[in-house]
Amino acid sequence: MRFFLRFAYDGTAFHGSQRQPNGITVQETIEQALAMIFREEVPLTFAGRTDAGVHAREMYAHLDIGDEAMRREGERLVFRLNGILPDSIAIYDILRVTDDAHARFDAVRRTYEYHIVDHKDPFLCTQATRVRPGLDFQAMNEAANLLIGKQDFASFCRTNTDVKTTICDLTRAEWKCLGNGHAVFTISADRFLRNMVRAVVGTLFEVGRGKMTKDQFSEVIAKHNRCAAGDSAPAEGLYLTQVTYPEDIFL
Repeated sequence: MRFFLRFAYDGTAFHGSQRQPNGITVQETIEQALAMIFREEVPLTFAGRTDAGVHAREMYAHLDIGDEAMRREGERLVFRLNGILPDSIAIYDILRVTDDAHARFDAVRRTYEYHIVDHKDPFLCTQATRVRPGLDFQAMNEAANLLIGKQDFASFCRTNTDVKTTICDLTRAEWKCLGNGHAVFTISADRFLRNMVRAVVGTLFEVGRGKMTKDQFSEVIAKHNRCAAGDSAPAEGLYLTQVTYPEDIFL
């Protein structure tokens, strides 16, 4: 039987979301908790990858659990997992899906937020990126609007990756000021490339600081070259906030 696990995490203490040999990851931590409960390995397949220090308000992963084992645990599973896992990871739901449902490939839309503050705040030092005051959000939004649509985003993709295409379909890209020096950038697309959101934000910072014009930002997109874009923004301000699936995969 296949299930989707819906969960959230503070990525500060993790070396990214997906298992790797050189640090503790979110995947490894949840899989260890599942193994304690089911007394066997239960591999997870995540909806996507987040880098070290990046957070998720909503992430999905699929897993396969035998019918007898699931009947034994039943509705206690979410409670038991949360009891084992650190406070930095919260399990929200375990949802029955069709046996061929895939957490990564069946996702039709993903949304990220990038949070910034223009002052020192001890409660946001690992939850938002601190920037100098004075960013021109109108200019940043005019540039961000150029991202909307289906186009090649190679200029914002980490180099030497094995992706087959750098085409993405963006439906939202906008900055909003939340008050008290706090602003958020929201971006939605059918898919994202490695490091793409942080590269986009870092380049928009150049626009907001008056170092790049809207026309120059358009040229960055057209060049399809990572070297044309700005530096990647730091990890701590980035959150995966929503993953959307077709309703018919849920049972």
